Amino acid sequence: MRLQLWLLLLPHIIIKLSRRRSFVPITDPLRFPLGNTFITSSSSAEHFISFSLKMNESLYAFDFERQFDQRVAYEWFQHNWGSAFVLSGAYAAVIFLGRAFMKDRQKLDLRTPLVLWSLCLALFSIMGATRTGWYMFNMVTSHGLQESVCDTEFYSAPISKFWAFAFALSKAPELGDTVFIVLRKQRLIFLHWYHHITVLLYSWYSYRDQVAGGGWFMTMNYSVHAFMYSYYTARAAGARVPRPFAMLITLMQITQMIVGLSVLGLVYLWKHDVHCISTMHNIVFGSLMYLSYLLLFCVFFYQSYLKRSGDGEDKKRAKRE
Repeated sequence: MRLQLWLLLLPHIIIKLSRRRSFVPITDPLRFPLGNTFITSSSSAEHFISFSLKMNESLYAFDFERQFDQRVAYEWFQHNWGSAFVLSGAYAAVIFLGRAFMKDRQKLDLRTPLVLWSLCLALFSIMGATRTGWYMFNMVTSHGLQESVCDTEFYSAPISKFWAFAFALSKAPELGDTVFIVLRKQRLIFLHWYHHITVLLYSWYSYRDQVAGGGWFMTMNYSVHAFMYSYYTARAAGARVPRPFAMLITLMQITQMIVGLSVLGLVYLWKHDVHCISTMHNIVFGSLMYLSYLLLFCVFFYQSYLKRSGDGEDKKRAKRE
């Protein structure tokens, strides 16, 4: 009976082994930079097979999600992830030259294009948060925190593989946010453009290596952006959004950075004990990035909401006196 089970599962095992780098002997360091990894016991193999089958059966995937070939996406990022540096350089040049160009010119309104732009990103983020969130919810509730952090099936599972690729790729067009700020002559803060550049670099770098923790990072970012771009859409359309909603979004961003740091800490902690696939370069880069975001968003929150509120109260008190 046991032999028959293995024979029935053999095609599934072959397909999985051909797609999942962490369970094949790795001989090409350019394509698989994380080193040699193997399943060393039958219990590990059975656990992997059982997990994959249950997840694929319980999570409904749309046809376009199932048909998406993550191997092609993986190969593309293997050969082109360095283009993120070119895009970042071009982005920096465009925004700062653009500001100089617009200095003595009248600002552009661009209300309708901005509404459409923000709406598209909001819908994309909502869909991404829903699909990746459902995968991560099932992962956490069925297999616990450790497996949800160390999982790399997120990049190849039917329900999430398209959205993992789309997430990384979307960081390039999201640079367009800044174009609206420049052309509308709004205040451009360091946090804005620094965040865009570093997220692009880290997202492409991490998808290339398909490291542990990716499911957490992407799901959190999709979720925060779902609220953030919905807020931007409403504001661009002229709607009066209550101030607490903006504060809530910033608090969500701060929480995201704290969780991101925690996840990277767990990846480092479990890297050798339970084989959480990552590299020290990725952990250090990601930790420094999340830490810088945490500090910058805390400063932004204080200056935008706490300090201004305090200044307003002082002015009211001075008028009464």
